[in-house]
Amino acid sequence: MDRKMANRKLIRLSQLRNKLATENLEEIDWVTFGVIVKKVTPQSANNGRTFSIWRMNDLRDLNECVSLFLFGEVHKEHWKTDQGTV
Repeated sequence: MDRKMANRKLIRLSQLRNKLATENLEEIDWVTFGVIVKKVTPQSANNGRTFSIWRMNDLRDLNECVSLFLFGEVHKEHWKTDQGTV
């Protein structure tokens, strides 16, 4: 893990909103970790394609969640991922 994190900045999901407002994250090599705390049943978009929505949290501040929308190949590959997965 130390090798994978070398020269990268860890940003907690609960800090993401503040960091997006105060830092230019496009210029930083950063990483975050989260737990799927809620999964919405896959939905169909207006174009007929199916997508998933996950609510994610870092378990530090349970009031700060990030919604992640999965489309296309990402949805197909990961929609069965279990709630509680990191």
